[in-house]
Amino acid sequence: MATKNKSTTHIVMKNLIIAVSILLSSPSFAQTRTVMTIDGKPVTESEFLQIYLKNNNDPKFDQASMDTYIELFKKFKLKVAEAEALGYDTIPKLTKELEGYRKQLATPYLIDADANSALVEQAYKRSTEEIRASHILIKCDETASPADTLRAYNKLLALKKRVANGEDFAAVAKGNGGSDDPSAKTNGGDLGFFTAFQMVYPFEEAAFTTPVGQISTIVRTRFGYHFLKVTDKRAARGTLKTAHIMVAVTKDATDEDRTTAEKKANELYVLLQNGSNFEDLAKTHSDDPSSNSKGGALPPFGTGTSTRMIPEFEEAAFALKADNDYSKPIMTQYGFHIIKRLELSPVPSFEKMKKDLQQKVNKDERAVKTQDFFIAKLKKEYNYKYAGKKSLKWFTANLDTTYVQGKWDGSQLKTNKALFVLNKKQFTQKDFVAYLVKTARSTKKMETSDIVASKYKAFEKESILAYEESRLEMKHPEFKALMKEYHDGVLLYEVMNDQVWQKASKDTTGLKSFYEANKAKYQWKDRLNGTVFECTTEKIAKEVATMLASNDTINSKHVLAKINKDTELNLKVRNNTFETQDIAYLKNQNLTKGLNKMYAFDNKFYVVKIDNVLPAQAKTLQEARGMVVSDYQLELEKTWLSSLEKKHPIVINKDVLYNLKK
Repeated sequence: MATKNKSTTHIVMKNLIIAVSILLSSPSFAQTRTVMTIDGKPVTESEFLQIYLKNNNDPKFDQASMDTYIELFKKFKLKVAEAEALGYDTIPKLTKELEGYRKQLATPYLIDADANSALVEQAYKRSTEEIRASHILIKCDETASPADTLRAYNKLLALKKRVANGEDFAAVAKGNGGSDDPSAKTNGGDLGFFTAFQMVYPFEEAAFTTPVGQISTIVRTRFGYHFLKVTDKRAARGTLKTAHIMVAVTKDATDEDRTTAEKKANELYVLLQNGSNFEDLAKTHSDDPSSNSKGGALPPFGTGTSTRMIPEFEEAAFALKADNDYSKPIMTQYGFHIIKRLELSPVPSFEKMKKDLQQKVNKDERAVKTQDFFIAKLKKEYNYKYAGKKSLKWFTANLDTTYVQGKWDGSQLKTNKALFVLNKKQFTQKDFVAYLVKTARSTKKMETSDIVASKYKAFEKESILAYEESRLEMKHPEFKALMKEYHDGVLLYEVMNDQVWQKASKDTTGLKSFYEANKAKYQWKDRLNGTVFECTTEKIAKEVATMLASNDTINSKHVLAKINKDTELNLKVRNNTFETQDIAYLKNQNLTKGLNKMYAFDNKFYVVKIDNVLPAQAKTLQEARGMVVSDYQLELEKTWLSSLEKKHPIVINKDVLYNLKK
């Protein structure tokens, strides 16, 4: 079995720990009875109940259930308490990470709710439709100079005029000096069908507001300038569940390999037509390891899902007319597929999709659109007063060409007058200087007055949002709770990583001692090293056995070439070292070194040639390293927790614990 690399494992572990901590951490909204104290700090009844109910879909309040859960809760609290005692919440890397999470979590609180709701409804309407469009792109960086921006715009405008004057869109897109989208060379700019959230929002907006057959206005995205031609529009086709049988063709496959794969796929199709079971054929013959054990079943794809299939597969799947219909073999970049339709579901109702759409809108570029409305509301709420009419004049007079070079520092400023006032808090000239210095490198070359006006507008917006963000814990208890959850999750992961996971990996001496003390746990079962020939009929198995017995130089390649000459379905060969007790068709067969007698198992026939018989024996540390490290981590954690119980005293109020109610 393949193992994950260390960085991937740690990322997965970190996500898991944060998720677990979110379930194991919530604030107390009311100071009720105390369930427990740690380091003298109380955990209230309401806090504990909220956590317990989050962790249990079917909560029980009997003594045994409470005793079991309080032990898990204690371990969590001990680890977080130790992380705080060690100062993990002051480590720059972690404070920066938490600030990043805070920015993400704050986003839904920094938008206009009404405008946001309208965008959610718009997203749903668009999710019920699919647009097919082609585009031509001229790349332009978001921080490009005005001259470069104008050059990109004019280049695209010239291409747009050619299309408007009757030239073929695809020819213009793929021709010399055409689209900067590399895929245009092969697809002529055609993006196929798409729906909401599958393109950046400005592009989506242009696609959904341009009539079929028409050319859009020029649209700017973070990639550059585009114009689109909308070529088709249809109702969204819904979500499709499918299964497939795949005969793989690798990128470096020869023509002979490709022909062999196509032949095998066609033979499987004939078997299906003759009544063979699709799921059984997928389990036996499909080369897709992620689905063959499940009878070829794939994740749902289509509207309302994050899964998109490659176009050839998707079109063939949606072309199937009824559940349980299957396609002829189709070819994709991965090989040949026979697709079976399992279930087609229409686009869900707005009520079912609303929560998911809301999350997508909050994370999407379209959410920025609502901030202007939100800022207007904040200005009114906080009695905003503008005071920059005179105070900004100094910047227009003193901002020079050194600014765009990143050399201007505003040190000439001798005053610190207010530019605006929000909730009696002044935002001053020096605050604006700091913002100008911070954003100098991303500034386009333009007139000084334009730079000041543009920068001030951005400064004011950022400052008002930052002020509101700083008050979120005060205004929104649920946000405070969420931040506490992420805080504890980050600390928990980091302290576990240092005290347990990394320690177990790096402490080679301790790991070796642990292995020696527990060697009996890490054992190979009886193993066979050799070749298994799996045959579809007894006749074929006898022919294989005869070939192998006739000549010691005959190998599996020779056997395959002869037996599968007319069909790829006669014989499957596996060369490996097998733990016999874990493999059904090898278990209890009394196999010995050399060529064994043919035998039947589960409607198939097996010929097994054994090179070596490897008896049960202890695994070396290297062979068992993954299991040893995992067990050593558990041992380290157990010892560590024992020391934490002495360092951070916990007192359980069992009278309260045993009398909790939902």
